[in-house]
Amino acid sequence: MLKGIDPILTPDLLWLMASMGHGDDLAVVDANHPAERIARASVTGRLIRLPGLHLPQVIGAILGVLPLDASEPDPIRVMIDTREPDKTPEVHGAVLREINRGSDQTIVFGEIERFAFYDSAKRSFGIVQVGDTRSFGCFLIRKGTIK
Repeated sequence: MLKGIDPILTPDLLWLMASMGHGDDLAVVDANHPAERIARASVTGRLIRLPGLHLPQVIGAILGVLPLDASEPDPIRVMIDTREPDKTPEVHGAVLREINRGSDQTIVFGEIERFAFYDSAKRSFGIVQVGDTRSFGCFLIRKGTIK
């Protein structure tokens, strides 16, 4: 155990985030995502599984140590359902509330269509899959720098 580090952040996940560079994306996806296949195409080929955990908790822990890319207008992008473009998935709201609860600046998500998200996730540094089963619970988080 490490002091001050959320125990959700496993050694493998900490390694993945520490190894990322400025501008690299981390894909954090729900239990329904084809994470095994997508992860094989990622930069590291790494899939970190956090079964039984939910997206707000995991993303909150990740953002406790991972700086967001301040030069990016949308450092966090979400998968959207183009069949219902005006409907915000409940999981997006839950994650947004968790992020903004602990942030000095208000975060707004960028949006990516489902298949474009898959393509972007293949170019991500690695994939984190949680046990959350809520639909369209897929996020890309772009790493920034520490000032």
